[in-house]
Amino acid sequence: MSEKKPLRVLFCMGINQNFMDAPREEQLDVWAAFGEMWNGIHDMEGVEVIGNMDDDQSMVGPSPGYPWTTYLLADVADYDTVCACCNLFRSTVVGETPYKLWRYAKVEARIGRELIVQRA
Repeated sequence: MSEKKPLRVLFCMGINQNFMDAPREEQLDVWAAFGEMWNGIHDMEGVEVIGNMDDDQSMVGPSPGYPWTTYLLADVADYDTVCACCNLFRSTVVGETPYKLWRYAKVEARIGRELIVQRA
């Protein structure tokens, strides 16, 4: 019997207009919440982060979709764990506000598998 392979997942994350419109102190709270979410993905059981890419120097303004603000590539044990990672946007509190991270940022998980190309 073959070993179950993890899902190759590209978490595509975008910052929205609410972040851009927020006062500086609120933006700093959002950044702290983003870090909590980011570390939460890294620390989640069943997730092996492979790498990330941030194009904030060449992309200015909100990201309602592609191209996204930042990307995180990971091998994830199963679909439920992918959903748990995405749910961090719904559950991570921003500072002392009543808001969660998804007010300021969004995530889309692209799920696939590792492409293996054999040498001729």
